[in-house]
Amino acid sequence: MNLGPDADSEDNQNPLMIQFFTWDSKHTHMSWWEHFQTQVPALQELGVTQVWLPPPNKAMDSKRGRGYDAYDLWDLGEFPQKGSTSTRWGTKDQLLSAIASAREHKIDVLVDAVLNHKMGADRSERFVAVPVAPDNRLKDIGPPREIEAWTAFDFPGRGDKYSSMRWTHEHFTGIDWDHLTKNNAVYRIPTDRRKGWSHLVDNELGNYDYLMGADIDHNHPEVREDIFAWGPWVLDTTGAAGFRLDAIKHIDRGFLLEFRMFAVAEYWSANIKLILPYIKAFQGQVAFFDVPLHGNFHRASHLGHQYDLRTIFDNSIVKYRPGDAVTFVDNHDTQIGQSLESWVGDNFKLQAYALILLHTGGHPCVFYGDLYPNTECYNKHIALKLAFLMRARKVYAYGSCIDYFKSRNCIGFVRTGDKQHDGCAVVLSNAQLGTHDAIPGVRMNVGVHNAGLTFVSYLVDGKLVPIDAEGWGLFPCPKDVEVWVKRDGEQ
Repeated sequence: MNLGPDADSEDNQNPLMIQFFTWDSKHTHMSWWEHFQTQVPALQELGVTQVWLPPPNKAMDSKRGRGYDAYDLWDLGEFPQKGSTSTRWGTKDQLLSAIASAREHKIDVLVDAVLNHKMGADRSERFVAVPVAPDNRLKDIGPPREIEAWTAFDFPGRGDKYSSMRWTHEHFTGIDWDHLTKNNAVYRIPTDRRKGWSHLVDNELGNYDYLMGADIDHNHPEVREDIFAWGPWVLDTTGAAGFRLDAIKHIDRGFLLEFRMFAVAEYWSANIKLILPYIKAFQGQVAFFDVPLHGNFHRASHLGHQYDLRTIFDNSIVKYRPGDAVTFVDNHDTQIGQSLESWVGDNFKLQAYALILLHTGGHPCVFYGDLYPNTECYNKHIALKLAFLMRARKVYAYGSCIDYFKSRNCIGFVRTGDKQHDGCAVVLSNAQLGTHDAIPGVRMNVGVHNAGLTFVSYLVDGKLVPIDAEGWGLFPCPKDVEVWVKRDGEQ
């Protein structure tokens, strides 16, 4: 998978993405888009080549909604709708200015595309629907009945600008609220042209077409025409390079295959067997977030020294399909208290980042919450070392990778470097505090061309490892992570 227009260019030899938001992101005195623009030069210095931004569309709640409560995809903070012209993140002009700045610094932008559902309808409608079992959406639990639901989207603030489509219940497959009975349940919406759910979705809960809100019917010709027009329009309008596709396990695969624009997809499952068929179906058109690898990181942080580090890449996308994997440690959904809570603890956070940033394979994505001060999940020690690991990726992490995964609690690997870069050696540990010093360390070969030289610690000043005549060195086991590079001035 070519992860972006310039992924193979000389300037982007080591592509790196950052998710530039947390769940509760809010700046104290400027819009989020303005904040992003101020950080563009610093991100470039850290080696960032792609930025994933939150959904830019108008939300059901324009002031607090993050955009996942999608109301109008065609309103990027331009029209007086849902109580505000701007979105939570800022105005359309601020968004365009920020992306233009990113492009000037050779950073591509991916915008979050919420194509599964809509929320915040302008009016309710009455129509016939069928209640289904919440744990098996293929099982009807009552006869068809008239309900009243919020499914009519008129977009009075935007009118016909950009798109003249008006959404009604005919454009949705399901809803979760009957205003007549004040009942919260999952209802299937049968129509003359469609009786049931899409078959080309995940089979969890019998059929996982329905997730939330008014679930979009991606096989309706008017829906397809509108969204297929929106895709290139939003890229042309903003200057973004592609999309992060939200919740694709709930979206018709046939529709997604026809979307045909650069994207990174979220299929949230720790089971590699469920994800691989999707990867194969898209045949390199779409990259996938490596949720199974994140699951390994999460378990490793909870098990501590009981976790066998030699298995850290087992059953991950990056192991089976490295070119299709976007590796990450945490994101806005895995934060404590969020819908997919699976936070990687601080005891394994740096080790996880070293594995995605410095090991070969995959396209790493750093989380804003781990790098920038915030009130949700910030750890200053983690942030400082993460910045060093990002710089190490930019400067040293090149060439082939040789693994030395021989010890349960202390493993290492060597990046051999290339004509322009020296390479590096990396050691990480999950040993109990106070016991890592008792581990002999990891004996690794950094190449006979480094024979007789000295490697120095990149993260902690003063540590040295001599390299013998055959290129071998004994690299000590750290408390968490250490990166070793050739000492300056040595040839």
